[in-house]
Amino acid sequence: MTRIKICGLYRPEDVGYVNEALPDYAGFVIDFPKSHRSVTPERAHELSRRLRREITPVGVFVDEEIDTVADLYFSGTIKIAQLHGDEDDSYIAALRRAAPGLGIWRAFRLRTGADAKAANASAADMVVLDNGQGTGESFDWDIIAGVTRPYILAGGLTPETIPAAIERLRPFGVDISSGVETEKVKDFCKIKAAVRAAGKE
Repeated sequence: MTRIKICGLYRPEDVGYVNEALPDYAGFVIDFPKSHRSVTPERAHELSRRLRREITPVGVFVDEEIDTVADLYFSGTIKIAQLHGDEDDSYIAALRRAAPGLGIWRAFRLRTGADAKAANASAADMVVLDNGQGTGESFDWDIIAGVTRPYILAGGLTPETIPAAIERLRPFGVDISSGVETEKVKDFCKIKAAVRAAGKE
């Protein structure tokens, strides 16, 4: 069954929405001011505590200090770190040493076959195939043919396009944020529809 992550929660209402819709993962964008969804580590901790236990909390980071990521893991705020910056395999190895047991996902901006090869070679536990840092835009799915490991598909997904993406690509999971928003605010009906589209109901 395809997993689904609802990303970019930043209000208590957002947590309430996912608690009812029950996706597999919920994401918090931490200290990335370019995103209107950015939250402080303290705010992420507060929101994560409200999540139902069935939902795995994910911290989304861009070139964050390893100690900050590790602290969020040890505080119980996150169980997975999703990396969207220039973090390389040496960063991943250092993060594993600092936070044993933390799941590590690495996002790749897929534009060429070389990007697919880089995703295949990553030391991360899981790769996320995306168009960029939360642009909300899709990319050429034909490039995915070069990815030979399980992956999470992100970038430009909506409740309407998720079924076709799953049927065509068979990803391990899908990651959606702007596609479940209305005027940059999480929309409960869209979240429910996205979770349903991923086959959760």
